[in-house]
Amino acid sequence: MARYTGPNNKQARRVSFSILENGKDLSRRPYGPGQHGQDRKRKPSNYSVQLTEKQKVRFMYGLSEKQFKRLVTESGKMKGVHGENLLILLESRLDNLVYRMGFGNTRRAARQLVNHGHITVNGKKVDIPSYRVKPNDVIGLKESSMNHQGVEIALANNIKRPAYINYDENKKQATYVRYPDRSELNADINEALIVEYYSRV
Repeated sequence: MARYTGPNNKQARRVSFSILENGKDLSRRPYGPGQHGQDRKRKPSNYSVQLTEKQKVRFMYGLSEKQFKRLVTESGKMKGVHGENLLILLESRLDNLVYRMGFGNTRRAARQLVNHGHITVNGKKVDIPSYRVKPNDVIGLKESSMNHQGVEIALANNIKRPAYINYDENKKQATYVRYPDRSELNADINEALIVEYYSRV
C-alpha cells in the first residue's frame, strides 16, 4: 500500500489523537470525520481499541502497514519490553530525529529533507528516511544545504528538543546521545495495546 499523502488532520480526527503532537491538527474539529462524527457513542470493542492505538502510532510516524508490522516483529525479538522497544526503534529513525532536531515542522517535512539528500550522518549523506541512527551518531546538514530556507524557517520556531539529542546551534548538527526512556515519549500512547493487536492478527 502506498504511503498516505493526504491532510494530517483527517488522520488525526479519525483516531482522535494529534499525530503532529501539538494539537493543531485537532484544533478546528476535534471529533471524528463524516456526517455522524459527533454522534458516535457506541462503546468500541477491544479489537477496535487496539486497532485505533496501532493506527495512532503508525500515522504519527508516517509508516506504511508493512513497515510498521516489520518493526513490531523486530522489536519482539529484542531484549526488554516489546512495546517500549517498538517506540525506541521508531524514535531512532533518521526522519524522526531530523524532526526532533527542529529541521522540519512536521515529520513529513523532515522526511522530505532526507529524501532530497540534505542530511548527513557522521559526515556522510544519507537519503533513506528509515535509516536507523545509533547512539553517538551525529546528524547534520550537507554543507551546500546549511542555509536551506525550509530549515531556517523551521528553526525559527520555538523548538523543545528531547534530552536524548544534544544539538549544536553553531554547526547545525546534533548527536543522538542515547536511546530515549519511555518517560520521555508520548504519554498518550499505550504500546501494550499495539502488541496485543499484532498477537491476534
